[in-house]
Amino acid sequence: MGSTRNMQPKFRRRRQMAAALAIALVVLLVGTCAYVWYQRDVVAVRDYEGEGNGNVVMVRVSPGDSVDSLAEQLVEKDVVGSRRALMSAAERKDPELQAGYYPLQEQMSADKALEWLSSDDRRRGVVDIPNGLTLQDVKVVDGDNRKGIFTLVSEQTCQDEHTCVSVEDLQKAAAQTPPEQLEIADWALDKVNARGDDPKRIEGLISPGVHLFDPTSSPEEILKSLLKTSKEQYENTGLLSSAEKVGLSPYDMLVAASLVEREAPEGDFDKVARVILNRLDVNQKLEFDSTVNYDLSEVEVATTDEDRKRPTPWNTYAKEGLPDTPISSPGLQALHAIENPAEGDWLYFVTVDRDGRTVFNRDFDAHERAIEESRRNGVLDSNR
Repeated sequence: MGSTRNMQPKFRRRRQMAAALAIALVVLLVGTCAYVWYQRDVVAVRDYEGEGNGNVVMVRVSPGDSVDSLAEQLVEKDVVGSRRALMSAAERKDPELQAGYYPLQEQMSADKALEWLSSDDRRRGVVDIPNGLTLQDVKVVDGDNRKGIFTLVSEQTCQDEHTCVSVEDLQKAAAQTPPEQLEIADWALDKVNARGDDPKRIEGLISPGVHLFDPTSSPEEILKSLLKTSKEQYENTGLLSSAEKVGLSPYDMLVAASLVEREAPEGDFDKVARVILNRLDVNQKLEFDSTVNYDLSEVEVATTDEDRKRPTPWNTYAKEGLPDTPISSPGLQALHAIENPAEGDWLYFVTVDRDGRTVFNRDFDAHERAIEESRRNGVLDSNR
């Protein structure tokens, strides 16, 4: 009898545990069903109202992105309530997306989010760098100022109150950030370091074309992004292998290409490239006015005798060989020209008329006659 009474509390505890477990399973089942219902019938189709809650979210649209490819990013950042709401809005609006960064807000309606994502006025962090542009602004004699890369980048960051990276900020980052931190290409490191704290030490290393960067990031991160993508673009042209074939270092290939970019008329890039290489081969000074102009506060096609005598790291009238750095950002055509120069023995060239006709010569006397023709046609100023 005693042993039977001792077992009764154990049975009761087991029954209580079983009942508790059953209740827990029911609660779990109900909770799971409620969660599934909420996710399927509420969250999955949820759409916020209006223009958001004021919390800015930067959304990147890469080349080739679609609404479908952006959906996960927009939902995770709580810009839109659900993928389904976004895709439904896309079917109604059929937006045209352009690459860039867009300051949206949390908890926007899907319609409003797509409206902002397809608005050119809200597009940020996109800079289109023309061939032959320099880092710094250039003042042209009797002409307008030409905006430099630093200015174009700065303008993209200063369109909103919450962020603005000045030209001075970018110059300081270019001058003082260790080149390795900026992801400067290995083949350019020595030359960049040799320029000390000169912001122009990264001249030519930011390639022409369209670049995307986060406009809310630091000056160092912005330059790092531009330099990294540029390095990849330059190397994808076959720069490293071509350098061995041509007999220049990859960095000097870029320097030479920048001269082609600034000196060569359309259609004659490969010929000017050959003149550069021929002069380097015979140790003849390049004597390009573009290298004189590079360090001047005001530039024009013809330079003065005084300017040509002024020694600078770039002036090829006063120094032998190539400039110490590129004098612009060379485009692919200029780079291909120095990689694949024309065949010829020319040492001189001059544009002789307003149509851009350029005469190439090996003989200096013939070159002098071409210069006189150029002066008669008003292309060169005979008084300079």
